[in-house]
Amino acid sequence: MYKIGHFVGGARIEGMSGRHSDIFNPATGEVQGKVALASADELNAAVENAKAAQPDWAATNPQKRARVMMKFVDLLHRDMDKLAEALSREHGKTLPDAKGDVIRGLEVAEFCIGAPHLLKGEFSEGAGPGIDIHSVRQPLGVVAGITPFNFPAMIPMWKFCPAIAAGNAFILKPSERDPSVPMMLAELMMEAGLPAGILNVVNGDKGAVDGILDHPDVHAVGFVGSTPIAEYVYTRACANGKRAQCFGGAKNHMLILPDADMDQAVDALVGAGYGAAGERCMAVSVAVPVGEETADRLMEKLTPRVENLKIAPYTAGDDADFGPLVTKEAHARVKGYVDKGVEEGAKLVVDGRDFSMQGYEDGYFIGGCLFDNVTKDMTIYKEEIFGPVLSVVRAKTYDEALDLAMTHEYGNGVAIYTRDGDAARDFASRINVGMVGINVPIPVPLAYYTFGGWKRSGFGDLNQHGPDAFRFYTKTKTITSRWPSGIKDGADFVIPTMG
Repeated sequence: MYKIGHFVGGARIEGMSGRHSDIFNPATGEVQGKVALASADELNAAVENAKAAQPDWAATNPQKRARVMMKFVDLLHRDMDKLAEALSREHGKTLPDAKGDVIRGLEVAEFCIGAPHLLKGEFSEGAGPGIDIHSVRQPLGVVAGITPFNFPAMIPMWKFCPAIAAGNAFILKPSERDPSVPMMLAELMMEAGLPAGILNVVNGDKGAVDGILDHPDVHAVGFVGSTPIAEYVYTRACANGKRAQCFGGAKNHMLILPDADMDQAVDALVGAGYGAAGERCMAVSVAVPVGEETADRLMEKLTPRVENLKIAPYTAGDDADFGPLVTKEAHARVKGYVDKGVEEGAKLVVDGRDFSMQGYEDGYFIGGCLFDNVTKDMTIYKEEIFGPVLSVVRAKTYDEALDLAMTHEYGNGVAIYTRDGDAARDFASRINVGMVGINVPIPVPLAYYTFGGWKRSGFGDLNQHGPDAFRFYTKTKTITSRWPSGIKDGADFVIPTMG
């Protein structure tokens, strides 16, 4: 049994509130550790620590800040296996998937090595008579990130790497379900040369979240989680005058046109629909074959693949396709959605509800579930399930399939499988979804582009990583200068112009 407190002032500290949350092993259902839940005083102490450290860090030149990121990337490579094992132990995802989690965060850290270039302003010489104008980007001060359980390495790094590279101090409130990796990342940042106090990890529940949202010295908040909470965080942060970027739920569609390579489409659906037990905001949860013949061919190939998915604890290594769900509550919720789908008339072609593994009967495992003949009025179509459940919605035409994705309340990711370049181009142009894949099932952009959904999948006007991250974590100052030579005497009561 291990205990996790907080990371403040460059070191791990014990929690002092007397409140803790259990950390479960999802494969066995056993409690393996406890994580402290911060009090308001503990959160305030972390913010004060960050506030005191931030001015000197902001005054450090961007090249030196970038060198910390360079070293951090090296350390992530060094400790990849250790990070992945800790991540899998608490989350349940397979080791290869856990390494992917770390690598996608590492790639953002690599992008942040370019901070000196990304923080450059603009300059105009001779903008007016003897007048030059230039702009600079300056850090906000203390900023915060509230991150989810499903990517305990990647999403924290998406938040704190650009914020810190831009000269801010950062308060990270990770999920209390799998808190080990965020603590390890903070230690690696210290080893990389980050000054104490610039990255603080405060573990907690809603009290810690509200404390961050209400704290006058926290100037920006990034959040990833469910849509109701994303909207809550965004609304409360904005009401308190903070900058906010909040990303919520998803219902990602994949259209399969009659000319698609069906083997490729099925491979894509199996990996994107069931990887990480479906606990990804970019998971494909709705397949939309166009035409009955296409749908029948899809189901013929897809059904046996889902029936033969390999489900096992992370200790099975590369032999597992996915592992357990993260908690007992998540298991009950997903099973309830499958029950609801059957009740509302969808055809359950593959039923994974009764999956059990010898020796792991108390784990939070559920087998892959596959529905056919799902309609858009059904609960399993309208709501995010966040589990290994794929719904097939048959569309008669391309326009009907397009309309399904366009009229859904979520707009995180979408994909199309086709050999028709004209159809793909039309799809990419018309679809009102933030991230689009053409023969790519999970269209998560690389680190030098931005990640963000539309509609009720995202709140705020700036996205995660890429150039948007540096815009979000900085404010622009514009300086107009003129030196005494040639300045006429006397006051001018007319608004300045450059004519």
